[in-house]
Amino acid sequence: MAHGLDGKFSQMAFVGQTPWHGLGVKVDENCNPQEFMEACGCNWEVDMAPLQVPQGSIEIEKVTSDEVDGVMVERKILSPLPAMTVPNRAVYRKDNGHILGVVGPRYTPLQNVHAFDWFAPFIESGECSFHTGGALFDGQKIWALAQINRESSEIAPGDSVAKFLMLSNSHDGTTAIRVGFTPIRIVCANTLAMAHGNSASKLIRIRHTAKSKTSLDNIREIVNTANQEFEATADQYRLLASRQFNQADVLKYVKQILEIKEDVTSKKGVTQTQNRIDEMMTLIEGPRQSLPGVRGTWWAAYNGVNEFYNYKAGNTNSSRLDNLWFGTTAGKNVEALKLALEMAV
Repeated sequence: MAHGLDGKFSQMAFVGQTPWHGLGVKVDENCNPQEFMEACGCNWEVDMAPLQVPQGSIEIEKVTSDEVDGVMVERKILSPLPAMTVPNRAVYRKDNGHILGVVGPRYTPLQNVHAFDWFAPFIESGECSFHTGGALFDGQKIWALAQINRESSEIAPGDSVAKFLMLSNSHDGTTAIRVGFTPIRIVCANTLAMAHGNSASKLIRIRHTAKSKTSLDNIREIVNTANQEFEATADQYRLLASRQFNQADVLKYVKQILEIKEDVTSKKGVTQTQNRIDEMMTLIEGPRQSLPGVRGTWWAAYNGVNEFYNYKAGNTNSSRLDNLWFGTTAGKNVEALKLALEMAV
């Protein structure tokens, strides 16, 4: 399987400046959902096909009895089963036949055109503008990110967080449809966590059922009121920016995030482990955390961790992006924010 945007049928697009992950092709900032979907390489549909077990591919044991020299002898024989249709189905791209995954009988796909059209009211009203979008892993996963055209939240002088609206979806059945807010720190474009309460710490999940399109429509009202949650999260960031850390505490913070429970000098792989600690500490104290209201604060510590997972963790930009949108990095960001808040107070 090809990785992320390195796949033959993977693509992404961006509006404005090149995004932090350095991927994609630039498109016009006034593009509509259809144009943006095409630029993102998502102008295709999926369909589903039944799965079958071929004749004789499964054999079961049967016990028979035969008379040998007047004595009944039991013996086992293998009996092939007939061809069978199983309830799960394969999801495939209709444009090239590429199989994306296997899903359950109740799964109903959300077509890409519906995913991108969901943004139409926000784009047409001028409240949002497309930012990035695309397909990963040959189309197994798609996403679209739109910037909300409202004032960014200033956390410290010269350091602001912009507000984004995101929809992500998987065609391989591995994740639910997700819609929600994502804050991104402007100074270095880190994707941050929203962890103010349960409703903001996760993107909204919608099951892949026949009612998924209706559910997406209903979320518009939820998203319109979620700006209050955004500002509440910004207040958490401001609290971090108001608290200084000491070296002992921030080193403890880094080790907890990296799940290092013992002194690295007593374990194998000491060099690799110490390198990860040093790299994260360097980012915490690095140039992107050097603003007067940021340097030496728990806001800098949290952002150093985010910078590590946004820019350093993983082997490629596309794998980092996949983890940000679909994998473990989002959870790590939430964990990092929660722990920073605990240690700051």
